[in-house]
Amino acid sequence: MFLSLQFLGVYAPCSRMNFGENNTSSINPSRLSVNHPLMLRGSAVRSSATSSTVVRTHNSLVIDSPKELERLDHEELNKGVVGVNNYSGKFGKYGGKYVPETLISFLGKLEAEFYSAVRDPEFQEALATALKDYVGRETPLYFAERLTNHYKNENGEGPELYLKREDLNHGGAHKINNSIAQAMLAMRMGRTSIVAATGAGQHGVATAAACAKLALDCTIFMGTQDMQKQPFNVSQMKLLGAQVESVEGSFKDATSEAIRRWVGSLDTSYYLSGTVVGPHPSPSMVREFQSVIGKETRRQAMEKWEGKPDVLVACVGSGSNAMGMFHEFLGDEDVRLIGVEAAGFGLDSGKHSATLARGDVGVYHGTMSYLLQDEEGQILWPHSIGVGLEYPAVGPELSFLKDTKRAEFYSVADQEAVEEYLRLCRLEGIIPAMEASHALAILEKLCPGLPNGAKVVVNVSGRGDKDAEMINDHRRQQETDSDVAESEQRNCRTADIRVDGVNDGQIAKSTDSTAYREQSRRIRRQIAEST
Repeated sequence: MFLSLQFLGVYAPCSRMNFGENNTSSINPSRLSVNHPLMLRGSAVRSSATSSTVVRTHNSLVIDSPKELERLDHEELNKGVVGVNNYSGKFGKYGGKYVPETLISFLGKLEAEFYSAVRDPEFQEALATALKDYVGRETPLYFAERLTNHYKNENGEGPELYLKREDLNHGGAHKINNSIAQAMLAMRMGRTSIVAATGAGQHGVATAAACAKLALDCTIFMGTQDMQKQPFNVSQMKLLGAQVESVEGSFKDATSEAIRRWVGSLDTSYYLSGTVVGPHPSPSMVREFQSVIGKETRRQAMEKWEGKPDVLVACVGSGSNAMGMFHEFLGDEDVRLIGVEAAGFGLDSGKHSATLARGDVGVYHGTMSYLLQDEEGQILWPHSIGVGLEYPAVGPELSFLKDTKRAEFYSVADQEAVEEYLRLCRLEGIIPAMEASHALAILEKLCPGLPNGAKVVVNVSGRGDKDAEMINDHRRQQETDSDVAESEQRNCRTADIRVDGVNDGQIAKSTDSTAYREQSRRIRRQIAEST
């Protein structure tokens, strides 16, 4: 029992691992002592480098065999120019397969089938057709003229802003790129039932749609908190024929439950991961199927301005849309890669989802990466107004890109994301998902430091219909809070109440509405007590 629970992240205290700043070596799980933290509670860990394979893309090589891996220059590997897809699925010290023995065989079969499929012309042709005719690719690379003008300086200078319109995909998000591909892979493996977990519901909708198209049974697990925030997507999943199972908690809890269900029926079911986390080959699979975003962006940029983007920007929850955009350009060191996490109520508030900014290295849901965890290794609850960003871990490849400084990572608070959501609506007539609004919000700080005419591409990973009611509620609450604060400030300023010899009319005129509110409450209590 402990084996499965450790894999599912339930026994988080076993997951915490700290590394010194100078420790850049990979860990070989097969050599861990029985007293090592990863081996506690009977956790079965296995690693092997006996098989590997791959796919070539522009400026990116994925290893085709162990011998080819041996030939590669070690420095080139460390630069991140090479995406290592060996059996252990490691990116530096990150990634791997930290799973019970019962899953090793299945993951090996999945890896072999995945690499077979990406080299199979028939599979690739069928996938290309599905992406074109069903998903609606390619998506536009749109010049946001009014948004560009908004961020110009007083001299009329600034970068040119382009939006990669993943929100125009079938289902309203980038998630369908991966869902349709993995559903086809599941059929290729003879599976008839799909199990998945979703946060904001975008992956759930995409998976439900893919299963409906391919006549596969579909069960989606979703946290109760997320279901309350995203009822629209819950309704869509049910309309598409999926069985939606509620799980107490949020996305991380839904993921654990979905994996439990899958582990109980490995011979007939397929766990369709929507993001670049989990044991190998999941991170590599999702990244590969999402890499169409970056490939199209390169081609479209060449068509529009005969060059590459100068800056790529994407939001980061666990990382699928970011890696889909970034991977094509990893070898282009003149292209800046910027990931934007959710700062929630602020990085010091304890209520955020900024894993790369405030996380530590550990193992969760079968992979090693950065995690939000306390001093005892307990997983911390993430928070973001963008529900799809609420996950306590991030993909192993993004963790590697952080350490090697190939990518830059920043964070944006809830209120900043809301403001950018409204700005894009009003300036461009485009309703972005709250997740994508975090990426857009970094432009306020990014644009002033960029040269005139620099080409910036922001990945609009999904559309924001699902968030519209929440945004309206948020704005109404802000207006109510503002009215109450103003009223209480007026009361505090004009009050000249003498109670028990105390002249509360002499209250200091603080501009802090919280202070005014507290003072007002105190005055009312004094009045009540005196009567």
